[in-house]
Amino acid sequence: QVQLVESGGGLVQAGDSLRLSCAASGRSFPYTMGWFRQAPGKEREFVAAIRWTVGRTAYADSVKGRFTISRDNAKNTVYLQMNSLKPEETAVYYCAADTTAWGIRADMRAYDYWGQGTQVTVSS
Repeated sequence: QVQLVESGGGLVQAGDSLRLSCAASGRSFPYTMGWFRQAPGKEREFVAAIRWTVGRTAYADSVKGRFTISRDNAKNTVYLQMNSLKPEETAVYYCAADTTAWGIRADMRAYDYWGQGTQVTVSS
């Protein structure tokens, strides 16, 4: 079991930055932590992921160069730094944990545990 709690969402203007946090706890070890987002009326999509131990990362093409995923092992927390935000990135952002050792995967079906989500609203 892994419990995930996101925080850091809010209302910002286009071009602003925001940092999301995801605190993990529980008995299972999340090999990979991912961030996904879901806009109204759209499917949930992959944003970024990080391998917890080695720190290897992966990003969706749409966020490369603007978003950065990182982790703090001591705090069991994963972060998503989002810069130059766009209105179309308004969505609920979810943190997810993959407790298998298959490597970084963008498919949401690979993730076993999910947080409750945090709303990010980017105004134009």
